[in-house]
Amino acid sequence: MRNLILSSALTAVAALVMASCSGNVTVSGGTGNDPEIYPDYSGVTVPKNIAPLNFNYLGDGEARLIIRGAGEERQLKAKGGLFSFPGKMWKRLTEENAGGGMELTVALKDGGRWKACKSFRIEVSADEIDPYLSYRLIPPGYQAWKKMGIYQRDLRTYSQTAIYENTLTSGNCVNCHTPWQRDPSRTLFHLRADYGGTAMIIDGKTEKLNTKTDSTVSALVYPFWHPSGRFVAFSVNDTKQNFFSSHANRVEVYDLESDVVIYDVESHSVFWSPLTKSAAAFETFPTFSPDGKSLYFCSAEAVSPMPEGYGEVHYNLCRLSFDPEKAAAAIDGAGAAGGSVDGIAGAFGTVVDTVFNAAAIGKSVSFPRISPDGKYLVFTLHEFGNFSIWHKDADLWCLSLENGEAFRMTAANSDDVDSYHSWSGNSRWLVFSSRRGDGLYTRPYICHVDGNGLAGKAFLLPQKNPLEYYSDLMVSYNIPELMSGKAGFSKRSVARAMRNTDGTDIRPIFSSCVND
Repeated sequence: MRNLILSSALTAVAALVMASCSGNVTVSGGTGNDPEIYPDYSGVTVPKNIAPLNFNYLGDGEARLIIRGAGEERQLKAKGGLFSFPGKMWKRLTEENAGGGMELTVALKDGGRWKACKSFRIEVSADEIDPYLSYRLIPPGYQAWKKMGIYQRDLRTYSQTAIYENTLTSGNCVNCHTPWQRDPSRTLFHLRADYGGTAMIIDGKTEKLNTKTDSTVSALVYPFWHPSGRFVAFSVNDTKQNFFSSHANRVEVYDLESDVVIYDVESHSVFWSPLTKSAAAFETFPTFSPDGKSLYFCSAEAVSPMPEGYGEVHYNLCRLSFDPEKAAAAIDGAGAAGGSVDGIAGAFGTVVDTVFNAAAIGKSVSFPRISPDGKYLVFTLHEFGNFSIWHKDADLWCLSLENGEAFRMTAANSDDVDSYHSWSGNSRWLVFSSRRGDGLYTRPYICHVDGNGLAGKAFLLPQKNPLEYYSDLMVSYNIPELMSGKAGFSKRSVARAMRNTDGTDIRPIFSSCVND
């Protein structure tokens, strides 16, 4: 009995010593206030494979974080105001709480006692997000810059690497990076000015394309890949921009004319429907449905003169049927020759459907993107025009393609710009750009989308020290695109192809008949 008592006493002492060594604190009382933290991660839903959501405590004094969930309670000490989750701890937390959530409490030392701020929750979804995010980093003014590039971030860590940087091609503009079905092994982006052209990269090999033709308004601009990988829909735009010194929207970009065309990767040809290439309308921002049988785009009645009438331009969301087999057969049967290819117009429908009539409510649509499961289409809704990335009223809206109901994604939106977006492969995550932080720089935010198309509260892309990182970052994240893997092609081989080759001229093809 004496040995048993001694053993129990030693166990109790050991437990006290371990608790003391761990540095855990005991809370007595509360502040009654929400904690001052950056970013605001309270109430967000995150994927279980996301990097640790480190955050900063903005108040003074010593602070601790108490984490309660499915596993044992854990505590973290703030260092310089930063709560930094060790990688192994965060991985265990997300694994233990997948399908549930964690309760986080910031405790503050007040004299000799610890008082708790109001607790908040982070929900952990079992739905994983695609492992990589690509984006362009660019100064927000679009006038004075030397360096820009396209980068990729491993969302499971904080690692960022360059996909391409303009220092390799004399500091020119690089833009519109677009992977095929989130797969970077087949991707494209444009280079403007010096060594201009479109870099078409397929399985590590780069082909330079010269995409301006006598039959199109401009070189190819905004792209979207067809699910087959053979075709890419593009807009062609005669675009101008104005910069304001005292307007809420600092930049306005508008088209004098624009059309939607389709590029064939195999024949180096570009073709279109008369219904997507009309002088009476501005057509832009194409996207294909996941089954490849519909071409969606934004269309507005042409307004003149411009820029005087830029505020009167209202884009609707439109849809035109597309038959990729007929298109391929018509082109292949003609030997991919330029000029007339009978039957190519038969690849398109004869009627353009207005899917969402934004003009009827005095609004405008941009950036339509369909979930890979084909159930929902998310677009940006704003007052006018198509350059929503500078419109403070711009919000994300969701359209059910099953019943036609459209609704604002309230939980994801803010009082500032919420704009360009892309889907995850499982249709459960949306990444988008927002200026909600300071009204000037766009940052990437991620939100969960459930089976009913309802979005959760969005969270800022995690960083090791978010306050330090985002406060010092003087560039905007532009065109965030989720990817299923890391882009592994050589940026130097891309530069050599763009610098040292004349490039391939694309050829316009058209039908000698009206739509068959």
